[in-house]
Amino acid sequence: MRIDIVERLDELSAEGPGAGSESDSRPGTGSSSSPALSSEVILHLAFEGGQEGIPGLNVEPTPSAAALGRTSLLYGAPGQRHAAIVGLGSAHALNAERLRRAAGSAARAVGREGYKAAAVDLGPAVDGLGAEVGVQAWLEGWMLGSYRFDAYKKETGRKSAVSSLRLLVDPSIRDAAIEWVKKAQHRAESTMLARDWCNEPANVMTPERLVDEIQQRFADLPDVHVRVYRGNDLAAHGMNGLLAVSQGSRHAPALVELIYASDPSQPLVALVGKGMTFDMGGMNVKTGRDLSEARFDMGGACAVAGALDLLARSGAAINVAALIAVADNVPGSGALLPSSIVRYPNGLTVQVGNTDAEGRLILADALLHAQRLGAAEIMDIATLTGSVGHALGLRVAGVWGDPSITEALRDCGEACGDRVWPMPLIDDDEELLRSDYADLNNISSSSYGGACAAALFLRRFVGEDVRWAHIDMANTVQAPSDRGYETVGATGFGVRLLADYLQRIRA
Repeated sequence: MRIDIVERLDELSAEGPGAGSESDSRPGTGSSSSPALSSEVILHLAFEGGQEGIPGLNVEPTPSAAALGRTSLLYGAPGQRHAAIVGLGSAHALNAERLRRAAGSAARAVGREGYKAAAVDLGPAVDGLGAEVGVQAWLEGWMLGSYRFDAYKKETGRKSAVSSLRLLVDPSIRDAAIEWVKKAQHRAESTMLARDWCNEPANVMTPERLVDEIQQRFADLPDVHVRVYRGNDLAAHGMNGLLAVSQGSRHAPALVELIYASDPSQPLVALVGKGMTFDMGGMNVKTGRDLSEARFDMGGACAVAGALDLLARSGAAINVAALIAVADNVPGSGALLPSSIVRYPNGLTVQVGNTDAEGRLILADALLHAQRLGAAEIMDIATLTGSVGHALGLRVAGVWGDPSITEALRDCGEACGDRVWPMPLIDDDEELLRSDYADLNNISSSSYGGACAAALFLRRFVGEDVRWAHIDMANTVQAPSDRGYETVGATGFGVRLLADYLQRIRA
């Protein structure tokens, strides 16, 4: 998508309402003189209860037209440019997240109408939130809301999408706005990368393919060092969780290590992601009419890779290791059997009470490896349990661990939209993971509090001198329908949350 900065409405008036030339639709910024599509529709932002009308429009909208997420198209006479009213809801409740949601809804509404070029007057948003927040939030929401995973549809079946967007801003902030646009593009593109990988079907996004995609993505970034552990390397490092879980699959497991040390003087922070490209549950096989959503079990891996992509491409000064445990969990003649014992290099043994509780087995490998690398702080993120959704619904992920980390993540999530809620670690509940034959069972003996039990299990693989937090995003990895800037399918949850947290603690 091409992004341009326009300073006045009359600049748009001078260009005419026609489709113009589509000589350059690549992402970028520039002045209104840059080659791009002429704007076919102008978007005007409106608050509920506004008494002053909408500047530039000689209309009296209904009260519902200003409701958050509502987009009302106003069709012009032949030869005239069209307009749209985008509702922002209450002016008092406006924040960056609500603006992102409004922008995402507007992007789809305008795209469905077949428009290829649009402009938006950001005046009301900038007045309410400040210029930097307003510009970045609108563009981030617009790009994410425009996203569609349609790689396997015929060209004629694809939905229309706007390819040129112009932002109307005050002339005094034009130069700064160009930089804000670049930041927003980086954030949206890294999030859409996570969505793309997670949305791929299981016959395409195999463990080998995910590893290849990660290697290719970071190959052109000189500050990122990539190492892949497979086969004998996994065995030599005692990564027995990965080796055990993948026994039933024809696809080999791997642990991908990404090191981005643009400032090695800082303490090393590790991000750990679960990359289960498809989870059939192993010998405790899942059942259901349609198990397609099992491909989203790699959401944590995509979040970690996307966060590192965002940090590296933004040039963040940080010292971070991203560790991605990659496998698939399917039944087969050699599959891991319930009652099996897995031994870890920290001396712990785990009885496999349920092969569908496989995520914690492979995350344990990555957590131990993070400590071998010298990480002072670790955050893991995974689609780990269905029970987290029973507790928190479909919009807020759970987070456990060091209170200073969980509270900081909550604050970051409120700002960026990847919301998390701190959850308890009850020491007495470790009894629920007791095994008669090993140090731990990988499944709780209680049907209650499964997400908390999973967090307690992971804590056993983190040293007491390491700051640690665990994010269970099983309930937020996908959107059931288009909503705000989320589109049906993978959400890319966690990309912006992790990147924002790491930049915040190093600020």
